[in-house]
Amino acid sequence: MYYLTAEASFDGAHFLAGYDGKCSNLHGHRWRVILKIKTDKLQSEGQQRGMVVDFGDVKNALKKETDFFDHSFIYEEGSLKEATVAALLAEDFEMHVVPFRPTAENFARYFFDKFKDYGFTVAEVTVYETPNNCASYSED
Repeated sequence: MYYLTAEASFDGAHFLAGYDGKCSNLHGHRWRVILKIKTDKLQSEGQQRGMVVDFGDVKNALKKETDFFDHSFIYEEGSLKEATVAALLAEDFEMHVVPFRPTAENFARYFFDKFKDYGFTVAEVTVYETPNNCASYSED
């Protein structure tokens, strides 16, 4: 089996609604997203002969998906009062609502599915929320 690994990061704020501890308060992370692609045989023809996939394609996908969240406030749908959301938007804050609790575990699954949509044979996605703490998702 061949594996290709690439990485990108983004800075984003979040909080965990309903959590009893520090993470219930708004805070930020430098999120690292590590994408691992697999294949049992390399491409045999064309420009990508001898490759799993073109690193440029992987880097572009990683950049697009991580740049979407960069320097934004990421919050779970239904976790903020409408007035709070309206006030933050009125201040022109970059905000992204997600249909899941914004944890490293859920981001790992989110990015796994996103990269599958690009047609990559994703083996695993790992998301670090701190330099020492990460979560991974794979379907194996």
